[in-house]
Amino acid sequence: MKRTLLTGLLLASTTLTTLTMIAATPLQEVKLKDIDGKDTSLKAYSGKVLLVVNVASQCGLTPQYKQLEAVYKKYHGQGLEVLGFPCNQFGAQEPGTAEEIKTFCSTKYSVSFPLFAKLNVNPPEQHPLYAVLTGKEAAFPGPIEWNFGKFLVGRDGKVLHRFSPRTQPDAPEVVSAIESALKAK
Repeated sequence: MKRTLLTGLLLASTTLTTLTMIAATPLQEVKLKDIDGKDTSLKAYSGKVLLVVNVASQCGLTPQYKQLEAVYKKYHGQGLEVLGFPCNQFGAQEPGTAEEIKTFCSTKYSVSFPLFAKLNVNPPEQHPLYAVLTGKEAAFPGPIEWNFGKFLVGRDGKVLHRFSPRTQPDAPEVVSAIESALKAK
């Protein structure tokens, strides 16, 4: 009994230490895979303003792809990157393969902004990117509520704002925040 309890405590401590280390990792250092399965990280977007969004193709909020693409086209030349992270954690609303997701996004919404491999935004299998974005030490901690949650990241890699899933990508408060972040050098 004592050995089992001790093993459990050690495992819990190791897990907590690992999560703390992940949360302390700079956002740009988190290892990612793009939608084609290639290794990458947010370093590829250093010096850019990022709008990080967990997306899904079978959600009531899926039409936000249209606004995300419009915002991307309007501000991309000024240094904005919209980054889409497919997630199937909410009502299994992103069941497709990477190829199906790419096809859906390009044919239905003409998405040209970068998409990444499907990931989990909340525990228990939370991707390290979202551990950094939502962990206890994050600027805006707390679990992701649903698909299309948005994080605005400044050119310096710091999270500036968090917007709820229902907040449209072209809402005045989002556009104002993007424009302010783009002006900051």
